Amino acid sequence: MEYNRIQLRTWSMLGKRGTFGSALTEFAPIADNLMAVSADFTRSSGLERYSKVYSDKFLNVGIAEQNLIGVSSGLASEGYNVFATSFAAFIATRSYEQVKIHCGYMQHNIKVVGLAAGFGVQQQGNTHYGLDDICLMRAIPNMTIVSPADSTEVVKATEALLNFEGPVYLRLCGEANDPMVYKSDYDFEIGKAITLCEGADVTIVSTGTMVYQSLQAAKKLAEQGIECTVINMHTIKPLDTNVLAKYCHDCKLVVTCEEGFVSGGLGAAVAETLVQSGKKIPQMLLLGLTDFPHAGSYKYMLAQTGLDAQHIAEKIQNKLADI
Repeated sequence: MEYNRIQLRTWSMLGKRGTFGSALTEFAPIADNLMAVSADFTRSSGLERYSKVYSDKFLNVGIAEQNLIGVSSGLASEGYNVFATSFAAFIATRSYEQVKIHCGYMQHNIKVVGLAAGFGVQQQGNTHYGLDDICLMRAIPNMTIVSPADSTEVVKATEALLNFEGPVYLRLCGEANDPMVYKSDYDFEIGKAITLCEGADVTIVSTGTMVYQSLQAAKKLAEQGIECTVINMHTIKPLDTNVLAKYCHDCKLVVTCEEGFVSGGLGAAVAETLVQSGKKIPQMLLLGLTDFPHAGSYKYMLAQTGLDAQHIAEKIQNKLADI
């Protein structure tokens, strides 16, 4: 896969969902036993071309998320590496029992792809927002959770998952014209967080679209003399405990940012890890949602919930002032 400027820009325009479908299509010829299964989200998952070119590697089970996981489990038991796609709001809740048993308990090789996680569906509102998917998937034993920072990382994650044995929840949030965090090729490894910048005052641990917002917030804070470390925790489970041990004990404040409910999410995972470390823990600020938001455009949703760069920077400044 080439990582030139034109390709990166194309992925950014497609957004994470479109890029996922494009990447799977590109990797299909060299991916042994690949099977993509959709709950009538062929277009939404960017799989239109894939479904036509590789019709022998594609199934559409219709709007039936529980059946989606059941069919995927059957395919996985026959040796297929299955990518099962539906909106995060549905695949993480309607099919939860099936995911728990087939992925968690039976450990079938299914990549559960949660499309339009967070505020990805924009004006469609809370019935379609995938805000509780992280905490639900975290609760399932043996489940790996990957949440790419941008479209480039979607390609890297998709490639990695083609060679990864075991159940995974791939969380795709954001919209089209996805802001770019990575503008060239880089090393990606499941379970290994990436430190994007370093600063002694604040450590910001982010995932998904919050990585870009956190980087922008760090730039604003630097103008005020506040230096931040920003960590891209693309793998939420298992957490990279080594990077947390390195950056989360000697700073003044640890901040977590996620496009979803804080309870049981990334913030909770980081807090649990630090508490069990037995070492000194700085003040913490867990940014995310605690209630259902009012629907609107993607940018409006980030601003309304305090998850855009400006609000993140302001909240960090206010917290530091109270320490």
